[in-house]
Amino acid sequence: MNVTKADIVDKIANETGLTKLETKAVVDGLLLSIIEALADGKRIELRGFGVFSVKSRKPRMARNPRTGDPVPLEERFIPTFKVSSEFQEKVHTTLRGDASAQPKTTVI
Repeated sequence: MNVTKADIVDKIANETGLTKLETKAVVDGLLLSIIEALADGKRIELRGFGVFSVKSRKPRMARNPRTGDPVPLEERFIPTFKVSSEFQEKVHTTLRGDASAQPKTTVI
């Protein structure tokens, strides 16, 4: 099952007591802030969550898979995300089913 932005808004609204409209505005603002910062070439570090950054891909010659003709590709900028060790450990222990294992640090 996938989690949508609406699911996230519902969960946050239920846990904080904010209205869904207020929560949606906050979530949208956060996502827009991340997008704008990356578009400006900035790096975003969220302790206990991960790091968003932009990587450059060099120009290269590719090929059209249908015709085999060479196609020049310009330099591209790709948004990337590197997960924090706490985040990775939480996902690993939860999916492994080891409820007794706790993450090394708890970030609130």
